Amino acid sequence: MRVRRQKPTRDEFDVPWKEIVDACFRDFLAFFLPEAHDDIDWQRGYEFLDTELARITRDAKVGNRRMDKLVKVWHRDGSEQWVLIHIEIQGDRQPHFSSRMYVYQYRAYDLYQRPVVSLAILADRNPEWRPTEFHYELWGTCQSYRYTAIKLLDYSEADLMQSGNPFAMVVLAHLHAMETRHHPQERYQMKWSLMRRLYQSGYDRQRVIALLKFIDWALFLPKELADQLRAEIIAFEEDNHMPYVTSFERSGLEKGLEKGLEKGLKKGMRKGVRRGEAKMLTRLLQHRFGALPKAVHDRIDHAEVASLRKWGMRFVDATTLDAVFADSR
Repeated sequence: MRVRRQKPTRDEFDVPWKEIVDACFRDFLAFFLPEAHDDIDWQRGYEFLDTELARITRDAKVGNRRMDKLVKVWHRDGSEQWVLIHIEIQGDRQPHFSSRMYVYQYRAYDLYQRPVVSLAILADRNPEWRPTEFHYELWGTCQSYRYTAIKLLDYSEADLMQSGNPFAMVVLAHLHAMETRHHPQERYQMKWSLMRRLYQSGYDRQRVIALLKFIDWALFLPKELADQLRAEIIAFEEDNHMPYVTSFERSGLEKGLEKGLEKGLKKGMRKGVRRGEAKMLTRLLQHRFGALPKAVHDRIDHAEVASLRKWGMRFVDATTLDAVFADSR
């Protein structure tokens, strides 16, 4: 039976955007809605209200809501405020987008009797599509709801390059991903340029790793180019004493392994997942320690996924091969 190949889905951007907003929410608000950011008492923290958001959208026909965020924050004057942030990552126009924004707003207000601020991030490719308002009028009744909408296409690369906010780099990566969709070599250069810039940003470790993961996911490369870039980055780190990418790879490796293993079990591809993981560990060890003894190759070739994952985690801090395989027999 011939299997039809699945068309790429929105997941290409949904997942990395969700993770970077979760990891750097304050930076996100400072970049896209500075007025709100400046009025929030950040010393009191903030809270993602996933359960409450589920109540709001449970019975509403609002489409895919994986990127929606309901966040509770506190105003500088001491009052509690809730901010509803709707992030739409898509490649085409949605005719009922403003209606959904309105549904979210009135349901949140109806359930919790709190002011709701709505922000839409329009990350599509259509420069003409700019929804900002839901409106209807009939027989003397008028309903009008306006919200803030940010169009990523409006940002210039020059302005983004001068910004000190991490989300300038997020927007750059997203725009480059759209521009280089069918040009892997150009994407390779863009990705490497962004990563080098990230190392020079002065951001703390948490931000650097979160941004590395976003850039890596958004600017996905074919395997050969990905391997080439990884080797360049590791060499760059060692030369500049900036050990970030190994931690980022470990995190991405574990998540990718879990997803790949789950799919592999269903499709009978578990051996392929293990084999790919073994090759990755071998390349990393060779880059740091040079040619590997035959005994090490044999140990990796016959190891289970759990052992490969454990050794990959140890590689981050190991200074010798013995340290990587400390308790192995």
